[in-house]
Order: sequence, then C-alpha cells, then structure tokens
Amino acid sequence: MEAEKEKLQTMAGHGKTRPKNSGTKQLFDNPILEALSRTHIMVPISMWLILSAFLVWYAFTYTDMGNWMIGGLFTVGLFTFTLFEYVLHRYLYHLAPTTPSRAKIQYTFHGVHHEYPKDKTRLAMPPALAIFVAAFFFGVFFLMMGESAYAFFPGFLVGYSGYLATHFIVHAYAPPKNVFKQLWINHSVHHYKNPESNYGVSSPIWDYIFGSFQK
Repeated sequence: MEAEKEKLQTMAGHGKTRPKNSGTKQLFDNPILEALSRTHIMVPISMWLILSAFLVWYAFTYTDMGNWMIGGLFTVGLFTFTLFEYVLHRYLYHLAPTTPSRAKIQYTFHGVHHEYPKDKTRLAMPPALAIFVAAFFFGVFFLMMGESAYAFFPGFLVGYSGYLATHFIVHAYAPPKNVFKQLWINHSVHHYKNPESNYGVSSPIWDYIFGSFQK
C-alpha cells in the first residue's frame, strides 16, 4: 500500500521526484497540443491587462456606476483574487493523487511545474485554455452581480496578472534585493522544502490566516 502511494505521488510530481534545475518535459504527443501547453509570460499578462483596461473603460462609459463604486469593486476584485489564488493552488493544483487518473490530472496541471520549476514556458496557464476559463468566470460574476462585474472582473484580472508576474520573477531570477525577496523565499520553501505549505505566491496573507505558512 505504501509503495502504491509513493508511485502515485511520483506520478503527480510529488514525493521522491526531485525538482530539476533545467530542462523541460513533453506533456503531449500531438505537437499542436504540446505547443499550446506553453506560453511566453508576457502573452497572458498583456492579454489580461488590455482586457482589464477595456472593461474599466466600459464600466466608466456605459454603466450607471459612479467613480467610487467602480474603484471599490475593482479593489474588491483584486483582493478576491488573492483568496482564489490560494484556494486554487492548495486544493486543485495540489489535488491528492489518490488514483492514477487524479495523479495524471495533478501532474499535467501543476506537478510538471514542480518537477521542472525553471521551465519559463510553463509558468502561466496557456492562453488557448485561459481564454475559456476567463470567459466562464466573467459569466459567473455577471450572473452574480450584473453590471458590477465590469468593475469587479478587471480587478480580479489585474490580481491574476500580478500573480503571473510575481511567479515568473521568483522562478526566472536570482533572489532580488527588494520587496520580492520575501516572496521569492516563501515560494522557494513551497518548491524545495515543503510543497504542502506556502500556497500564496503573490501574497502570504491566506497562508497566515489558514495556518499553512512555513519559514
């Protein structure tokens, strides 16, 4: 039973699989799918910042919301993303590999990143998939809050863009001598010391709140 557990953990990129300091991993035999599974970090960041600017412009121009309401909803969306980031990372990206299918899903989504943390082409969700995910979330937010989504969702996307930028910086560069140094250290603990801790990348606040922070 213990041997089977270790095998599943290895399939998911956990357990005895040591992080590799260079290289990459082919996930798909189909060359088109393989290409779509990778992206330059500036592609999604640019996409989401441009979309955020458009939605904010739309909120100011075509809705009845006042300036303070738009600003407040934007800020709430930004803060909400930090919680979403934590929950997604902890409970989906680190899905317990209790079966071969779950282990494969976990490895494809996130385990490959733990095995090859320096692979710069897999530090963000590929745009081909992210577009559909973003459309889904905007639809959910619009159903929940109506036109307020035009101000809330841009904040959410800016939060995501900040996460992407932070995640890229801590993996692609040496420890900086600025505010990012502590975030670099926190995420290094997650990758090289204890993958079941320090789930927050752009902010450690939820790790402190939920008791998953480790020095």
